[in-house]
Amino acid sequence: MTPLDPLIRSFYRDRYVEHDRLARSGHGQLEFLRTQELIRRYLPPAPARVLDVGGATGVHARWLAADGYEVELVDPLEEHVAVAAAAGGFTASLGDARELAQADNSVGATLLLGPLYHLVDRADRLQALREAGRVTRRGGLVVAVGISRYAGLLECGNNGQLSEDNLGSFVDVLATGLHHDDPNGFTTAYFHHADELGAELDDAGLNEVFVLGVEGPAAHTLENAAPSDVPRLMPAAITLARLVESDPAMIATSLHYLAIGRVG
Repeated sequence: MTPLDPLIRSFYRDRYVEHDRLARSGHGQLEFLRTQELIRRYLPPAPARVLDVGGATGVHARWLAADGYEVELVDPLEEHVAVAAAAGGFTASLGDARELAQADNSVGATLLLGPLYHLVDRADRLQALREAGRVTRRGGLVVAVGISRYAGLLECGNNGQLSEDNLGSFVDVLATGLHHDDPNGFTTAYFHHADELGAELDDAGLNEVFVLGVEGPAAHTLENAAPSDVPRLMPAAITLARLVESDPAMIATSLHYLAIGRVG
């Protein structure tokens, strides 16, 4: 297995708790519900076999298994795999998105709901997508998520943290897509434009590719709302996200993009 970038490993091991990320904030809850909605909309019926690559501690593997899917989770961090394996209902093992151990044509769908964030070289992202296509049966789906190029700028512009002092770092990310490890924030990552993410799936040999916005424009309202207000605000936020998910003029208001391609 190709070694994980030490900064990324340290981020998830020492600085950040991934296990409850999608539950502890309004934005996280919206991201989870919309990701769940979109995956359920397009996955083949259970009990298809689903490979969850970069599945961390199993936040998505758990509900997929509960829906009746045969789920196999792969993640490069031993700590994540240990938590996921203890959950039961699905298998979990160490692995790298660029070098999957699974056999050719062995799963009905492959999910890459995190690996493309941290593969900052395009060649590595294409390799991960090709590997996903290799292990997925003909006619099956590859589902990949990318962080929006505008995510950091929108987040800090909405929470009051954007200033002349830090504007330069956001301008750099807008120009290059590269986010460098921040000891007080996110780790090494690549941020996509929506059409760029779709083009990577195309270039990896996938067919019928399309890209959707995940959270829509209301993510920041939920993120900055009092926890007690989140349940009241959530239905409207989901309705709004659903309405504009494929609108080219609105897709970049989402913090994440979800791309789907079919294996030919």
